[in-house]
Amino acid sequence: MRRPVIGVTGGRRRGRISWLCAALSLRLHGARAVRITAPRTPHARFDPAVVAGLDGLVIGGGDDIGATLYGAEPVPDVWIDPARDALELAALETLWRTEIPILGICRGSQMLNIFAGGNLHQDIYTAFEEVPRIHTPLPRKHVTLEPGTRLESIIGKGTVTVNALHHQSVDRLGDGFAVAARDEFGIVQATEHQGEAFRVGVQWHPEFLFYRRAHRRLFGALVGAARDYAARG
Repeated sequence: MRRPVIGVTGGRRRGRISWLCAALSLRLHGARAVRITAPRTPHARFDPAVVAGLDGLVIGGGDDIGATLYGAEPVPDVWIDPARDALELAALETLWRTEIPILGICRGSQMLNIFAGGNLHQDIYTAFEEVPRIHTPLPRKHVTLEPGTRLESIIGKGTVTVNALHHQSVDRLGDGFAVAARDEFGIVQATEHQGEAFRVGVQWHPEFLFYRRAHRRLFGALVGAARDYAARG
């Protein structure tokens, strides 16, 4: 059986380390990663061939998502990438009606929620005043998994220690999504779609934690779902 092919979206300007870590995390479970970035030509139309032949998709982390996509006024001092926003939304529109497994990482988790009609807290330090300003790729934050969720079945019961590289988070849930994990301050740290297909979003960066078994399991579950999807043709 051929190795499953999993696309990984990312920014053209930066994010190479994240891409390399994601590719490694997928390779450890027998998958081949393909990097997907927005075209260089401004306002280029989405080409469905970009996602043709994929067995799975990772919407990766990176810049903030344009606030106008969910009906909010942009706040100052944010980095946005409109071309990437358009690419990921178009890719999701193309693939959503299939059973292809999708994992959203940090920004990617937020993009899944926006695609489904939800919105975001643009600044968690404003929405949650007691939250300490933690910004690290190392596992320093404790997240509690919701009982009975797909994510709990993958990672295990109780809590998991994660990193924190975000200042935005899911606010109102998109259609069909449910909370899969929160931190001690009530911030949504993971969501998952209630359909049969693997559609999970995590607010942390598991690709930077490939040396920890719990986070490797997340990529293992994605690759397993991709194999099943490929086997169904």
